[in-house]
Amino acid sequence: MNRFSPYLQAFSLILILACCFVPVQVANSKPIEIFVSILPQKNFVERIGGENVNVHVMVGPGQSPATYEPTPKQMAKLAQADIYFRIGTPFENVWMERIRNSNPALTIIDARERIQLRQMEHSRISPGPSTHHHGLNDPHIWTNPINVKQFMERFTEILSGLYPKSAPVFKSNYDQFATELIELDHKIHAIFRNILNKSFLVFHPSWGYFSDRYGLEQISIELEGKTPNAKELASVIDYAKQHNIKRVFVQKQFSQKDAQAVANAIGGKVIVVDPLAENYMHNLLEAAQQFAGSMT
Repeated sequence: MNRFSPYLQAFSLILILACCFVPVQVANSKPIEIFVSILPQKNFVERIGGENVNVHVMVGPGQSPATYEPTPKQMAKLAQADIYFRIGTPFENVWMERIRNSNPALTIIDARERIQLRQMEHSRISPGPSTHHHGLNDPHIWTNPINVKQFMERFTEILSGLYPKSAPVFKSNYDQFATELIELDHKIHAIFRNILNKSFLVFHPSWGYFSDRYGLEQISIELEGKTPNAKELASVIDYAKQHNIKRVFVQKQFSQKDAQAVANAIGGKVIVVDPLAENYMHNLLEAAQQFAGSMT
């Protein structure tokens, strides 16, 4: 027997084991450069792509997607990006054509493709969207976790088609993410199951899809981007008093002045909830608990 055979066999075994443990997350030679509009999307895309993706967020913490303007640095990076994952925020309507022109090879994925869109409320004290009012579509589709499950399924399909070597990883990651979203949905349903008074008061109407999903009534101080005049503010205050509402929910991207005025008038307090927080699962569950607390 060749005196080197045992060593050769051992070396071959080491090579085989090393190949088995090469991380599947690095199937692509370099990360896929993906731009998203808001922080929750960063969380979603990283859950699917793992180490295969490098995610850039347009609207950072504390910034408003209604009025945001991309920086020159962001536009320069967009010219080299692979994918833009849009979600329907207002600034996209202004900037998307310029983003396309900056990078004709950019793949644009629209999260709204599989989602039944609702319209923004056109009355402050008439809960729920109008079925006949021809107004603006509500862009806050991610506040319903089942919407997230649906549009991330489509995102995963497109990403897998573009990068087939990593498709098994993307599919496995999506399946785990979808399971967690369903579990989150069940937890939130349970939070509101035994609550009778399901109205809650917000400054900006960000929670329409959330409200529709869980049978709630979102009452908004702001309407169609406009703060209320004195008469409208009085109507909101009267409504809150009649329904024993003691908390006013605001998100940190908006002024708290009018919200605080309502809270003072009803003997209540202002609570910050942020639909744009990156830590999606924890944040949505915490928001649900805050809303439920205001209803009891």
